[in-house]
Formats: sequence, structure tokens, C-alpha cells
Amino acid sequence: MSMLTPPGMGGKYRITGGKYPRMRRPRHRRRIVLAAVAAVVALGLAGWGTLQLIDVFTGDGKKNTAAGLKPDCKPSKAPARSLPKPGQITVNVYNATPRGGLAQTTADELKKRGFLIGKVGNAPAAYDKKVPGAGILLGATLTSDGPFSVLGTQLKGATSKTDTRETADVDLIIGSAFKALTVQADADQALATLASSTSKACGDLASPKNP
Repeated sequence: MSMLTPPGMGGKYRITGGKYPRMRRPRHRRRIVLAAVAAVVALGLAGWGTLQLIDVFTGDGKKNTAAGLKPDCKPSKAPARSLPKPGQITVNVYNATPRGGLAQTTADELKKRGFLIGKVGNAPAAYDKKVPGAGILLGATLTSDGPFSVLGTQLKGATSKTDTRETADVDLIIGSAFKALTVQADADQALATLASSTSKACGDLASPKNP
């Protein structure tokens, strides 16, 4: 009997040789642990995604919609801007080109389109023959935003500039590239588009109707 054989065990249980057999842990336990960890992670991600969906449909998005705001828009603190009508804008028409009669014919056409006409004549020395483009819209800083936008629909390519005047009138200074005012049908369409884009600001949704 070998010294490695425990007492009382012989025959088929007899251990021979000079080394103890190596005992290894079953490999399937490691697989079970990894599978359990993966399951916990998957359940955590699924729960987080469910909470996000619930928040989208019942949280801030619902509150914004109920308040008449688009979910991706923030309320603006600036007052709503309304565009003036052509009949509320007084336009001074000045000719900065060597071609005679442009100021008067342009003023007459603007008058037909509903604008009020102020002064008509040659451009001041600071602009006379010094306007390379179609024209310049010149007005006061505080009152120019709306009038510039409306008058700008009548002359494509006109640039805008402000000065220190305190009145609400706007100068249209005709430049050397001027050919004619925008065709009235196109100008009317541009004005309608401008008015529509102004009224449909971010978050400006119709109030929900009662069922």
C-alpha cells in the first residue's frame, strides 16, 4: 500500500504515485456569475429607459404643450414684435445716381403700394454717387427694425443703416445698381411671408380647443 492511500481504502480506491491529484473548481460557476451580472446590468438599463419615456410623455413635454409652447422651445422674455403697415411708414426717397427722375418715379410707385411719401430729391452729399448697390435704407436705431423689414420687401438687395435721427421716417437712397422696385406681386408675397413668420414665433401655438 502506498503512503498516499488513506487508511481503510484499498482496491479500486488505492492511490499510487508520488503526487496528490490537483482539484479544480468547476468552470460552470464562473459562467453563472457573469450571466447574473449581465442580467442585472440589462435590467438597470431597461428601467432607466422606461423612466425616460415616462418623463417625455408625462413630464415637461406635457406641461409645455398644455401651456401652448413647443416642447423644444423656451418662452421668450422679449415683447412680441408686430410689423407696421405700409401706410404707417413714411419714406423719404433720394436719388444718389447720375440718372435723373429716379427719386420721383420710385416715390410714385411706393405711394401706389400704400406707403406714405415724405421728401423726394437728390441724395445728401455724404451719399450722392457713393451708393454702389441697389439702395440703402436709412433710419433711426429704435424705430428701424419693423420699417426696414417692410420697406426692404420692395427693393431686393437694399442694405440697411441707422443714424441718430429721432423721427420714425425712413430714407430710401437709390444706388447705382438700382433698376426698379421689386415687382409688386413678388413684394406682396414677401411681405405676407414676413408677416406670417413674425406671428409664428417659437412656441406660438394655437390654444387647445375644448372637445
